[in-house]
Parts: sequence; structure tokens; C-alpha cells
Amino acid sequence: MSRIFLFLVVGVFFLAVGHGELIHVGVYTHSTNPVRAQSIVAVFTNILTTQKGFEVRKVTPLEIRQGVLTNLQVLIMPGGSGKKQATNLETSGVDAIREFVRKGGGYVGFCAGSYLASCQYPYSLHIINSRVVDREHWNRGTGTVNLKFTAKGREVLGHPEPEVKVFYGQGPLFAPTNEVGLPSYTELATYGSEIVKNGASPGVMLNTTAISLAEFGQGRVVCFSPHPEKPFMPIHHLVVNAVRWTVGKDPIAMSQEDWAKRPIPPKAGTPEPED
Repeated sequence: MSRIFLFLVVGVFFLAVGHGELIHVGVYTHSTNPVRAQSIVAVFTNILTTQKGFEVRKVTPLEIRQGVLTNLQVLIMPGGSGKKQATNLETSGVDAIREFVRKGGGYVGFCAGSYLASCQYPYSLHIINSRVVDREHWNRGTGTVNLKFTAKGREVLGHPEPEVKVFYGQGPLFAPTNEVGLPSYTELATYGSEIVKNGASPGVMLNTTAISLAEFGQGRVVCFSPHPEKPFMPIHHLVVNAVRWTVGKDPIAMSQEDWAKRPIPPKAGTPEPED
């Protein structure tokens, strides 16, 4: 019996060594509806699995104010409303996120989470040196657009081709700004096509920054304007590798062969819940 126990312990040990330590990720939500909150987090638990080396949990504004970020390596701020995120976080929660990243934490923002990360608004985190282009037409519409990767974008995000289609849901159109004390951001992808609805002018969205990265203090930031995390998009490796980059790990590149075998995404339906 003791030999069997020893064998099991050794087996578990080598399994753990083989997989390495898990990356601890928090997904923000301020929803007070348990089902809605869980569905927001589930989008990322389905992508950032333990098999891929992640441990994902929900984090609320109250928990952030109480210090939960000290137990995490990466914070994901999902879509919704950057202003509502900041309002629910309150000043102390916003300060806690800035301090978390400054001391070495990772931050990955999607759509609203990227608005929040920018230097554009009084409530913004000011952790990436970006401004929002044409903010008057933030509600320019939704739909599938084309992204053009930079060489750095393909390297960091592990994508095998120079372009990819992705769902856009009224995320920020980024451009560089010059906030004192912040380094310039690195462009990973730009918009190769655009959504022009609700009074938005043609040509404005084209070639603006769609995905960017930067360092803030000792930490790392990745901002997605579009939504590669959507369940109907077969590009979840972009999310995986963005999170990996924030903790200093090399990307798990998508091979050309695997990319060619990807499932054809169904027509985009109702997006998953957002805060």
C-alpha cells in the first residue's frame, strides 16, 4: 500500500513538473447577477484552461479594493463599459490595479478594458500611452473586421499569417499620445477594414491600432480593441499568448498546418454577456 501511495505521489509530482506552475488569472466583473457574472468569467475559463497552464477565477471590485490582486499574476478586464468599470472599482480600486501592474502584474484589456487602460479619460488607468481616436463615434457599430499584424504582433501572439478576421464591438481606436513618464506602446495589429455606422466617417478606423502592448513600471499591459475571445472566433491563441507575454513566457505558436484545419466560425450571434 505504501509503495502504491509513493508511486502516486511521484506520478503527481512529475505531472506537475511537466506542466509547470499555473499562471493565476483574475477576470473582473461587477455584475451582481451570479449567472451573468459566471458567464463573463466562463468565456475566459474556456480559453485559459488548466491544460494550457492557467488557473482562472472571478474577481469583483470589492475584492480588488480588499487586496485580492496580491494572489494573482494577471488581471483581465473584459468588455462592457470602461466608465462603469471605473465607477464600480472606485478610486481605491483603480489605484490598486495601477499599483498591481506597476509592481509586476499583468493586465490584459478587451474593448472596455482597453478604454480603461488608456490615458484618454479622467477615470482611465493611464497604464498605456494611448489616446482614443474619434471618441465622438465610439458607437460606430459592430461586425467582423480584418486585422493586419505587425512582425512583432505575429511573434508575440503566435499567429501564422499576416492578417486575421475578428469581431469588433465598438472598442477604442488607439493612437499614440505623450503622457509624461509612460513609454511608447508597441503596435501588434492595425485595422485593415472598418465599421462605418451611426454617423462615423469612412477612413477613420483604417490603420488605427487594434492590439498593442506596453510596459508599466515592472508590469506588462496588452490591449485588444476587438474581441478575439468571442466563442465563435477560432483565434483564442491570441488571448492565450497575450496572457503569457504579460508574465514573461514565450508564445505557443499556432502552426500553419493547425491554422489551416481550424473550424469555420459560425455566423456571429448574440455576444456573450458583458459588464
